[in-house]
Amino acid sequence: MNPSKIKAITLAISLAVSASAMAQTMTKDQYKSANDRIAAQFKSADATCGSSSGNAKDICKAEASGNQKVAKAELEAEYKPSADARYKARVVIADANYAVAKEKCDDRAGNVKDVCLKEAKAATVADKADAMAKMKTVNANEKAAETSNKANTKASIAGADARKDAVSDKRDADYAVAKEKCDAFASEAKTNCLNEAKVRFGKT
Repeated sequence: MNPSKIKAITLAISLAVSASAMAQTMTKDQYKSANDRIAAQFKSADATCGSSSGNAKDICKAEASGNQKVAKAELEAEYKPSADARYKARVVIADANYAVAKEKCDDRAGNVKDVCLKEAKAATVADKADAMAKMKTVNANEKAAETSNKANTKASIAGADARKDAVSDKRDADYAVAKEKCDAFASEAKTNCLNEAKVRFGKT
């Protein structure tokens, strides 16, 4: 696997879709415009391959096709963001790099070529495994966050109920004290004391 090719494809993505500017705010018109730019870039890149010949031409075409596929996959992931869309884009990148790597291996022969192909395949398997791991991690984190939010909400409600009960208990206790103090009075004074206590502690 040629590391420079990964960087080249990544650059093509940023040029094609202006990802950071459009993330989650891309309109249908912007999406269509980005698709048109990707098509134009592919057409231009593919035409450039015409000046090459032999395996160099095959490599050029594989790179042009790979960049187009990757740019489209990244565009979809930006237009409708999701863990699944990001996973699919990473798989497309892995396949695009593999296609280019295989063409480059054709410049070799015998065991050297066989090793080259095996290395390219191994790199693709690793890239796809990483993509799957990232998707599962994102999904797991989202579920954990959802569970945590539910737990926090439940705890918040429980806390509010507990505070409400505490206020009620304290009010009842204070009312009991007030009533007890009213026992120091007699007849009408005691009645007035009890009535005031009821009003003060909401017992009317």
